[in-house]
Amino acid sequence: MDKWGVFALGALAGVCAVSIAKTDAFKKACATVVSQGMQLKNDAAAFAESVKEDAQDMVAESKSDK
Repeated sequence: MDKWGVFALGALAGVCAVSIAKTDAFKKACATVVSQGMQLKNDAAAFAESVKEDAQDMVAESKSDK
């Protein structure tokens, strides 16, 4: 396949990608993915905060035992 054939396939793939990106189903899927990603980030932040608080409690307890 020569460079013009590769170019034509790339251009066709680009046109297909743009037409798919304009559909409502694709937009809804993207919104769902972003929403789930934000929820995962929030859950991870809450877990990290919980671990941090537990570690601080352990340090405080070990200092008070001395």
